[in-house]
Amino acid sequence: MNDTTTMRAISQDVLGGPEVLKEVRLPRPTPGPSELLVRVHAAGVNPTDWKHRSVPGLFLGEPPFVLGWDVSGVIEATGAGVTLFKPGDEVFGMLPYPYGVGSHAEYVTGPARAFAPKPAAIDHVQAGALPLAALTAWQALVDTAHLEAGQRVLIHAAAGGVGHLAVQIAKAHGAYVIGTASASKHDFVRALGADEVLDYHTTDITKAVQDADVVLDSQGSDHAIRSLHSLRPGGILVSLRLDDGIPALAEDAARLGVRAEVMLVEDDHAGMAAIAHLAADGRLRARIAGTFELANAAKAHELGDTGRTAGKLVLTVQ
Repeated sequence: MNDTTTMRAISQDVLGGPEVLKEVRLPRPTPGPSELLVRVHAAGVNPTDWKHRSVPGLFLGEPPFVLGWDVSGVIEATGAGVTLFKPGDEVFGMLPYPYGVGSHAEYVTGPARAFAPKPAAIDHVQAGALPLAALTAWQALVDTAHLEAGQRVLIHAAAGGVGHLAVQIAKAHGAYVIGTASASKHDFVRALGADEVLDYHTTDITKAVQDADVVLDSQGSDHAIRSLHSLRPGGILVSLRLDDGIPALAEDAARLGVRAEVMLVEDDHAGMAAIAHLAADGRLRARIAGTFELANAAKAHELGDTGRTAGKLVLTVQ
C-alpha cells in the first residue's frame, strides 16, 4: 500500500558542504486556503540553494530545512478558495522567496498565484529550470528597468542561470544585447541572441561599454559600482546582490547622473504568465547544465559549487 502521509525530501541538520544533504521522510504537507499541493516532477537548483546550504546568517537561518524554490509538477489538491487551478493541472512557479522554500521534495505547497499553467510545449525539466532565474531576469529588465525596444543592455555573467535567460528576455523585447562571459562560453551566449559578447578576463568592460541604457549585474558590491560607468546619463543599473555596498552604489549613481536599484526576486503570477508565454512561443529556453534524481541532490550541489556551469541544474522526482 502506498504511503499517503509522508514523502521523500532532501533536508539538512547543519550548514556545510554538499555532504550535509540527506534524503529523509517528512509528513506530506496539506494545502491551506488559497494554496496548491503540487506533486513535484522537477525542481531547479539555484545559487541561492547552495549558499543557504553552507553560509550562516542568510534568510533561512539555521537548519533543519528543505531547500528549493523552483517547481514544476501536477496539482494533487487545492485549498479553499482556489479558482485558477484544479487537481490534475500541470503548473510551474517559484515559491515565495525567501521563506516559502521547500520544493526539493516529492510534494510541496504554495500560494496558487505563485504558479502558472505549464506550457505544453516544454517538459517538466525545462519548466522546473525556469521560474526563479527567469522571474529575476524579468523583474529586473521589464518591471524595474522598463526595457524598451532599441535600448542597449549590458548583461554580466550572460552564460549563468539568470544571465542566459536575461539575454533571451531582452532580445524578445527588441533590445541590443551585450553579454559578458569567459571566452569558452562566447558561442553559447551568441547562440542565445546576444549581439556582442565580451571576455571579462581580458576586457575592461567599463571602457568597452559606456553607453548602455540598462546594466544587469549579479556580482554586487565593487563590481556593481564599477558597472555604473557603463551607463549613459540617465541609464539604470539593476543589481541582484544585497550586500554592504548598497549605500556606496546609490551615492556613486547619483554623482554620475544614473540610477541604481538593488532587487530581490518575488513570487509573481503575472510574471510567470509572461514567462510561460515566451516559453510556449519558443523564445525562452533554459539551458540544462545537468539533471539529477532527487536522491542525488548532493551531486547537483557539488557541480553548482564549482561556479563553472552554464545554464541551470535540475532535480527530477520519479
